[in-house]
Amino acid sequence: MADSPHEPAGPAANRHSEQFGRADRAVGAHHRRDGADDTGETRTGKKAKKEKSFWRELPILIVVALALSFLLQTFVARVYLIPSESMQPTLHGCPGCTGDRIVVEKISYRFTDPRPGDVVVFKGPDSWSAGYVSTRSDNVVLRGIQEVGSLVGLVPPDENDLVKRVIAVGGQTVECCDDQGRVLVDGVPLDEPYVQMDFPFTPGVVTCETDVQSGRCFGPVTVPDDHVWVMGDNRSNSADSRYHVGDEHQGAIPLDNVIGKARLIVLPPGRWGTIDSPDILPS
Repeated sequence: MADSPHEPAGPAANRHSEQFGRADRAVGAHHRRDGADDTGETRTGKKAKKEKSFWRELPILIVVALALSFLLQTFVARVYLIPSESMQPTLHGCPGCTGDRIVVEKISYRFTDPRPGDVVVFKGPDSWSAGYVSTRSDNVVLRGIQEVGSLVGLVPPDENDLVKRVIAVGGQTVECCDDQGRVLVDGVPLDEPYVQMDFPFTPGVVTCETDVQSGRCFGPVTVPDDHVWVMGDNRSNSADSRYHVGDEHQGAIPLDNVIGKARLIVLPPGRWGTIDSPDILPS
């Protein structure tokens, strides 16, 4: 009987079929390899684009950060270093040691005036800055860099900034002392728990009436309007308003010179805390 035309015609046909199958598999594998290469190239391209985008955006991010720092330092708050012992024990500072770094808030005094008891940072008037030495370099380029750094808070401002406590405000009369050695404002003795270091005052021995007066004694002085009378908490080691009564402001500080209110101690970590501003005038 003749073979059917729809059936394989022996071993040769089988070999042809196997070769055709191998060829198809080879072509498929080739297409899969091409696809894998295309995917890898696409991922690499996206990664390169992201890296380029980051480096293009970085300068913008830096400028925005510096602008925000400038605005915060100028209008909201700034950190200051305490360099001296005049506010001991409230604020710690001394030459060569690690002084407190404090946050000075600038918003409150845009709406209200300082009150007795507040700890404030202010720019010293001319009579307070006689011995002040500029912290800027003589090199024009370095000086310019320092000025830019100061704008964004990386470098301290080149001015005689001081920190003291407000004792009296414009129109009040301040003096020392009553028979217990206390400071008087408009004849009323102040309650000052923060003062732990002061000049000796011993009734009948060393007072404001004895031949050798106590170092506490001064006044009376009437504070000019729009000024504040300031004193250090370390009364025996503070060149404050008492030492400048002969200047044009009678030792007081113009309100325009007040930078802000000291709120927090932020460094060193062991000194973290708020800065107390008690109401020192009896109610």
